[in-house]
Amino acid sequence: MAETAAELVKTETRGNVRLITLDNPPVNAMSIGVPGGAIDALEAANADEGIGAIVLAGGGRGIFGGADIRIQGKAWPEGEPNLRDLIARLTQSPKPVVALLRSHALGGGLELALGCHYRVSTPTCQMGQTEVNLGIPPGAGGTQRLPRVVGLAAAAEMVVFGKPISGTKALENGLVDRLVGDDFIADAAAFAAEVAGNDSHPVADAKSVELPAPDFFETLRKNWGRRSRGARAPQACIDCLEAAVALPIDQGLKREREIFQECVTSPEAAAMRAIFFAERQAARLKGDDAKVEARVVETVSVLGSGTMGTGITIAFLDGGLPVTLLDTNQEALTRARDRIAKTYDGSVAKGRISEAQKEARLGALSLATSLEEAADADMIVEAVFEEMDVKKSIFTDLGKMTSPGTILASNTSYLSIDEIASVTGGREADVLGMHFFSPANIMKLLEVVRADKTDPAVLQAALAIGKKLGKVSVVAGVCHGFIANRTLEGYMREAQFLLEEGATPSQVDGALTKFGMAMGPLAVADLAGLDISWAKRKAAEATRDPKIRYSGVSDRLCENGWFGQKTGRGYYVYDPETRRPSPNPEVDEIIASEAKASGIERREISDAEIVERCFFTVINEGARVLEEGIAQRASDIDVAWVNGYGYPRHRGGPMHWADTLGAARILTRIEAFNGTHDFWEPAPLLRQLAEQDKTFASLSEG
Repeated sequence: MAETAAELVKTETRGNVRLITLDNPPVNAMSIGVPGGAIDALEAANADEGIGAIVLAGGGRGIFGGADIRIQGKAWPEGEPNLRDLIARLTQSPKPVVALLRSHALGGGLELALGCHYRVSTPTCQMGQTEVNLGIPPGAGGTQRLPRVVGLAAAAEMVVFGKPISGTKALENGLVDRLVGDDFIADAAAFAAEVAGNDSHPVADAKSVELPAPDFFETLRKNWGRRSRGARAPQACIDCLEAAVALPIDQGLKREREIFQECVTSPEAAAMRAIFFAERQAARLKGDDAKVEARVVETVSVLGSGTMGTGITIAFLDGGLPVTLLDTNQEALTRARDRIAKTYDGSVAKGRISEAQKEARLGALSLATSLEEAADADMIVEAVFEEMDVKKSIFTDLGKMTSPGTILASNTSYLSIDEIASVTGGREADVLGMHFFSPANIMKLLEVVRADKTDPAVLQAALAIGKKLGKVSVVAGVCHGFIANRTLEGYMREAQFLLEEGATPSQVDGALTKFGMAMGPLAVADLAGLDISWAKRKAAEATRDPKIRYSGVSDRLCENGWFGQKTGRGYYVYDPETRRPSPNPEVDEIIASEAKASGIERREISDAEIVERCFFTVINEGARVLEEGIAQRASDIDVAWVNGYGYPRHRGGPMHWADTLGAARILTRIEAFNGTHDFWEPAPLLRQLAEQDKTFASLSEG
């Protein structure tokens, strides 16, 4: 049964102040009934002679909710008041309205607050126009009123970049009028009573917007043209901001709405809504496991002080957890501690954290050179060499030296968690994989790998930790490479094959960055270090089937001592000062030589073929990952690619993109590739979806 307006909007009187509380859990979204209920409460307060001012607040956790994303792009019931109607009434209220912002005021929530005469906030409240992250500009006045309140430059940063600011920062730029303390309702009511006696009250609509510089928009478009990676929404936001300068408020609001409507029904917005919900769903277990309570983790030990171990340690410290960092080499441990301190020094210099926060995090770090010193933690994360024998030796000791119930996690990116767990002396239920992506303190993706005997409470604990660390977690089953690296393998392989067949490194990377990737695969290989994958190939050489196609281009580069950026030369040549890449002319000769040795006749390759070859193999392997139960849902693969490999968010992930193209179209192309190339056998699931005219998303419906 639908809730009534009275249930969604509550009122209370404090002296001469009327408190109107939006009570639509969990985020007080502007669902059907909420705007209408708030308008009724507003009119009642204005009609009450005993009321001098009004406070508008969010119930529960205090979130100032905006539009209900679940119904975004869908028809609103005719005659039913909406968010824009409510904001218009707020701007016209004869009595001052004070918005109380406590937790979050994002998107439509901030637009709602901008319609009020005043805003008060807690110091930590996050507020911003984040709609660009959903493929749309603000659609309820955010691009018109925000620059009238904080100025065009500050508004552009919030609207186009989509990053929130804190209440403290909002006080500095004029977005809020006062900060409130722990007794926030009383403080807001006191402020409202104070301003009730003013002769007039500030209304954003009455102000104008000035250009900070004549070339402001030209510069903004130029900068965002590079950063948006082909997404339309940032440019749409700039269009709206231009309207705020050029047009009076009523025409500006109309123009903003027109641009919003163009965007909200676009494939880009649909894709970004899909990845928005996918990221929130990925960390949820299915079935009865979803009901299991997580084990409590209050202390952590990290084994290994190399690049990954150091990054993981910083991630845990940033998440507020005390960490013991273990390395048997004291010098390596000292270097790791210095790197951590240097990282925090950089964060302080950039204003990301305070000196006090830096000291608190470093104070939560302990160093250990023996496993005994690290064995008492609730969770132990191993981050040593990617060698099975080394890891099994460590987990054998962990099985003996830690208490039953201690969570034992491996940061492996490829190795079998089942095999690692088998040496723990009956402790298999405590073991799982936690695959952080490098640099671990920056990259958002965390693969939580479920072994055959992992206790669901251990999985839930890892997922809870991921949330605490600000990660986007995806649950994976055990296989070589899990979800992310397994589906990446074909992408990197096809990039190599395309070189032999006629493309250049610049063309391959250029086609994929035009598609929206943050970096092309060959530039990524240079950045990671070509020697790392070379070592893996050499280790697997004895078991490689000589009948299956193999590209030796990368091997030849490594044999020349060209390992990428670290040596100044790889697929590209890197400027020693700027690290800017330029084509490596000798690579073309190596490619031609390898193609000739393999009997490959080089030809002209189109950008369209590059995109299809590199991503259709991801989709095909993704179908196998789903068939085998390695991923819980197709959208989890999308989450892994968007957050792990820089896949363009505005395309929603490779599996979502596949659904927009249609399984039949993809199958036809894969069958064509299969006729002339190795590794292109169509996945049975893909064939099934094509025959039934279904999508990958349909597998999770219901």
